Amino acid sequence: MDTFVINGGRPLRGNVRINGSKNAALPLMAAALLTDHPLTLEGVPDLADTRNMSRLLKRLGIDVTHTPPEDQQPSQLHLNPHDPTPTAAPYDIVRTMRAGICVLGPMLAKRRAARVSMPGGCAIGDRPVDLHLRGLRALGAEIHLEAGDIVATTPRGGQDPLQAAHVFLGGPNGSTVLGTANVLSAATLAKGTTIIEAAACEPEIVDLANLLRAMGANITGDGSPCIIVEGIDELTGADAYPVMPDRIEAGTYVMAAAITNGEVTLNNFPLDSLTAALDRLTHIGVTVEPETNTDASPTNYPTVRVLSPRRLNPTQVTTQPHPGFPTDLQAQIMALLTLADGNAIITEKIFPDRFLHVAELLRMGANITRVGPSAMVTGTRELVGAPVMASDLRASAGLVLAGLAAQGTTTINRVYHLDRGYHKMERTLQSLGADIQRVDDKNL
Repeated sequence: MDTFVINGGRPLRGNVRINGSKNAALPLMAAALLTDHPLTLEGVPDLADTRNMSRLLKRLGIDVTHTPPEDQQPSQLHLNPHDPTPTAAPYDIVRTMRAGICVLGPMLAKRRAARVSMPGGCAIGDRPVDLHLRGLRALGAEIHLEAGDIVATTPRGGQDPLQAAHVFLGGPNGSTVLGTANVLSAATLAKGTTIIEAAACEPEIVDLANLLRAMGANITGDGSPCIIVEGIDELTGADAYPVMPDRIEAGTYVMAAAITNGEVTLNNFPLDSLTAALDRLTHIGVTVEPETNTDASPTNYPTVRVLSPRRLNPTQVTTQPHPGFPTDLQAQIMALLTLADGNAIITEKIFPDRFLHVAELLRMGANITRVGPSAMVTGTRELVGAPVMASDLRASAGLVLAGLAAQGTTTINRVYHLDRGYHKMERTLQSLGADIQRVDDKNL
């Protein structure tokens, strides 16, 4: 099993280009199930999750080929449906990633039947799929659970297409991003006009809507809590659709620069998607300066320069659905605030149990007190390297940031979590001057 060994205390300096978004790419890839025509996506990141999604789509009758980047041209993922008969997404693949559930809506709408294993992913608390099923049932789907699988057909046992409806997707912890993606995708082929209330407003949903429009769908309101979809009979493919930059990767590298008192330039930066995070970072004292000569159009994202003072200010952070502070950056900003000058409060309102990284940060000398869904972080003068255990994808990133700043050597076990969301993170950090190595723990 791979392990990261980090000798901390080195300021990060250099340039990084932000990769395509994992959270956007997975529903975009699943959209290939909505059409009989080829679909080409540009800039899909090469990650464990996207590779597993490719495996899943191959099992579902989609030819998947990859063209690597060349001469400053982005990589391309070619998805070509050739067999519309498979309807089962098996446990051996879906268990590896939460986003495996996003094949449910497209497959149900196009093939009128779907059997999808209940999804896996990170251990960050209860994440039921009841909102997905509620939304699809509102469109007329007949759904039951069987041997750990979600078994669904369109009305009358698959004889009729899905029917448009007024769908409410609100839940106790806010809207559901993958649930919105599932219902939005399914509604494009439903009969009539579907109104999705309490829809997720995340940029990844806007990216999915943009792709579906490129495939012929009639969608308005994406990016707001109310999305309206006029169903059509058939979707086409799309050519060279660019995946948006990964806002979580971008935020992670901003905080990596900040926690090491470094100076890093980030290209392809999704500035407008990180307003809440950048607001909190400004309070902490981190500067993120866009270059004035860059074109910030949706297809040409800006370049920013990240600067950080030696004295960091404490602040209050509350994770919320977009446009609030992203839960996927909670562990990273907690690591940063362990070195702030004073008491910070972090409240987790999306996944209240997402604090497994706290115990590991304590091993590194952090001063953190957990109280229900909140954590009080009292800044210390320095962190100290220690052996720690990664529990999930974003917690792993938070521990890497802490290791970069810590005095001494930090060993992070189970970094396979990181490979689900960051493309060769250790190489990126090495290019910025970090002393970080990936090793097999058998060799330690």
